[in-house]
Amino acid sequence: MGARSSEVTRPSLFWPVAVIVIPLVSLLAKIRVVGAEKLPREGSFVLAPNHYSEFDPLVVAVAVWRAGRAPRFMAKESLFRIPVLGWIMRRTGMIPVARTSSATAAKQTMKQSAELVEHGRGVIVYPEGTLTRDPELWPMRGKSGAVRLALADGIPLIPMAQWGTQEIMGRYQKGLSLWPLRKPVRVLIGDPIDVSDLRGRAGEQAALNEATTRLMNAVTELLEQLRDEKAPAERWNPTTHGQKETGRLDS
Repeated sequence: MGARSSEVTRPSLFWPVAVIVIPLVSLLAKIRVVGAEKLPREGSFVLAPNHYSEFDPLVVAVAVWRAGRAPRFMAKESLFRIPVLGWIMRRTGMIPVARTSSATAAKQTMKQSAELVEHGRGVIVYPEGTLTRDPELWPMRGKSGAVRLALADGIPLIPMAQWGTQEIMGRYQKGLSLWPLRKPVRVLIGDPIDVSDLRGRAGEQAALNEATTRLMNAVTELLEQLRDEKAPAERWNPTTHGQKETGRLDS
């Protein structure tokens, strides 16, 4: 995979977590990562993967760790109040997201972005905000959380796609499909998305919409490569399809 960052080679709470999580995930998934070199060895980044299974955060975390970076997620603030889990999340630098007004959310984003740059950390943000509602598991309409972070301080915005996790745990499935073990899961990391023309306009909805469209197009193209098929011409929109959006938060 090449050189690993200091946040992976330096002792931290990630080490004992990795010792437990990676072998367990590896029993269920044979993960192949392509494009690991697209993640910067040092410094901040925003990584935006597709999302269609409750199990895929573990796949993404293992892939990022193997690529040489520490996997930090943007997660619901309520999770940080859970004993033990909340402590681990705070100590490993996960980013809490609260339900706030648009003005408060903008200030929160600026603060979070500045902290990523200051500490040279990456963060994983699901741009769809929840499990895709698309019947064929293609990425649906994106939200602006990932691009807000990236635009605020010029942080690299990197698309990612993974496929195969649905064979381990399908969308809305309650349990894991344990047999056969080590089901193949492929992960593809893309080139950083060029949003340089939109920087300095992070407060404008038009700029956020354009950046989000570019991001979702890039994630979809990566997934097309993994699936070797074309996505529908029209991206699934829960609002127009009359479905209520629930699940993970995205600022």
